[in-house]
Amino acid sequence: MKRLVLAGLVAAALTTACNQTKTTETATTDAAGAGSAADSTSGLNGLFGSFWETQSRLDPLAATAQGDNRYNNRLPNDQTRAFRDSLRTFYGDYLARLGKFDRTQLSDNDKISYDIFKYEMEQRLAGLKLNTWMIPTQQFWGLPITMGQYGSGEGVQPFKTVQDYDNWLGRVRSFTVWTDSAIANFRQGMQAGVVLPRALVVKMLPQMRGKDIAVTDPTKSLFYGPITRMPKDFSDADKTRLTAAYKQAISTGLVPAYKKMGDFLEKEYLPKARATSGITGVPGGAELYKYYVGYWTTTTKTPAEIYQTGLAEVARIRGEMERVKNETGFKGDLKAFFSYLKTDKKFMPYKSANEVLDAFRNIQKTIDPNLKKMFGRTPKTPFEIRQTEAFRAASASAEYNQGSPDGSRPGVFYIPIVDAATFNTTSGMESLFLHEAIPGHHYQISLQQENNDLPKFRRFAWYGAMGEGWALYSESLGKELGLYTDPYQYMGALGDEMHRAVRLVVDTGLHFRNMSREEAIKYMMDNEAISEEGAVAEIERYMAIPGQALSYKTGALKIQELRAKYEKQLGSKFSLSNFHDELLKDGVMPLAVLEKKMDDWAAKQ
Repeated sequence: MKRLVLAGLVAAALTTACNQTKTTETATTDAAGAGSAADSTSGLNGLFGSFWETQSRLDPLAATAQGDNRYNNRLPNDQTRAFRDSLRTFYGDYLARLGKFDRTQLSDNDKISYDIFKYEMEQRLAGLKLNTWMIPTQQFWGLPITMGQYGSGEGVQPFKTVQDYDNWLGRVRSFTVWTDSAIANFRQGMQAGVVLPRALVVKMLPQMRGKDIAVTDPTKSLFYGPITRMPKDFSDADKTRLTAAYKQAISTGLVPAYKKMGDFLEKEYLPKARATSGITGVPGGAELYKYYVGYWTTTTKTPAEIYQTGLAEVARIRGEMERVKNETGFKGDLKAFFSYLKTDKKFMPYKSANEVLDAFRNIQKTIDPNLKKMFGRTPKTPFEIRQTEAFRAASASAEYNQGSPDGSRPGVFYIPIVDAATFNTTSGMESLFLHEAIPGHHYQISLQQENNDLPKFRRFAWYGAMGEGWALYSESLGKELGLYTDPYQYMGALGDEMHRAVRLVVDTGLHFRNMSREEAIKYMMDNEAISEEGAVAEIERYMAIPGQALSYKTGALKIQELRAKYEKQLGSKFSLSNFHDELLKDGVMPLAVLEKKMDDWAAKQ
């Protein structure tokens, strides 16, 4: 999964901008007034340009992630009704202005932009009608987690100049205001019955009270990291001033804010948290889930259809797993084989985190020669493999954090390594690298961000169905790239594919068929080689983000369907390299828009 720091789109629609950062008064002015005349003088691109300028001010955390550093000191209160109203005005205004253009008169690329923009504005407006603002954060993402990622000194927030250091202090000052408003929204949710499941709230408590968050000595704080890495060329006066300011910000701002949130969650919210697992446990939950399914899959598929697809895929992959198990000579059923893969010490050869990281670097070396045959266009953005920060490693998945468009910040593949001695090679290391790193998220996101021919709302867009679908499709390229020669690694790849198929069953099961948390955990463990701890973390993630887990398999199946269609249709004229380049060159988009674009491409071949 990619880390959703570029997903202002997600934030706006799902949590009414949980990552959006602007003071409400200014946000309202920006939304109402910016760029009102620009599109009348410079056409469709003027409309998109003025939209993006306002969007960047409304969502400066996303702007920072995209390398736009103009608003790095802003972190507003996006938890107010006034802020949500300003977004409603903003999106409605731009949807109306888009409608003044005649789509039939546009170029092919502008038609794609028109279709994506219309879809996006309609989705955001629909999201603002929901009551998701009553759940401002959960254990998987939200501002309290994002603050740690930005403020550690190792994330996307730059700490290179004195102004950079002062900018972060501006965001810290606003965090306490955000926290108070988020607690107020949580309380409204408690009154309305719109609350998180109890199991998720339990997981949030240690996040608010981590040993590098709830500190008495500010120098031990995660947020002191920038001071320990302060550039040597700062003047002595600036070093002294900033060190004092950061200590004060940690002791009087951040520590009390996290403590206040932690105490509230434990003493007030936890007793009111719900026992149910699925979103149908809250008022209006069925409609909420219908929205989430459409949002994450960018399709009109129903939960019932997706559930049946999941069952069929689980059965198909299970058959292939049986074949590989027999190939290894293992005596016993599939469940016993899973247990063997999880527990046999020969699959845990590492002694240090560096050995784990080196193993992933060797995967990159293996695929590099074959990538050139499958991709004509590759990113300029640098790429690195890093260990996940300690403060979130225990509850984190492996993930990709995109680089900056100008290449000054690399794309980073993060691996959580809590204990290297228990890191299992059969966990699908090869398929994981193809998905999270190359050619998965790193190629797709970097090529999209580097394409200056796209309007910015497309350069920095995120649609999980295509983005995660591409990453999962990338896993299927393993044999063509020289991987999966070891049956245990191929079994790991099948396990990863099975994991995404199981998600179709358990996500719709939890939120549509009243499956309990415990039933979902059991179903997952019955069908893949996952530990109970791993299954619990996964199922609780789906409980926190209904529908998100559906995007992977839905998108991958569509891309595989398109490839098979064009291979048959074009015969000797089909080029896999050209197919991949065309698929990626215009960035992510809703699946229906993608299929229309690819059909047009195939017709020209």
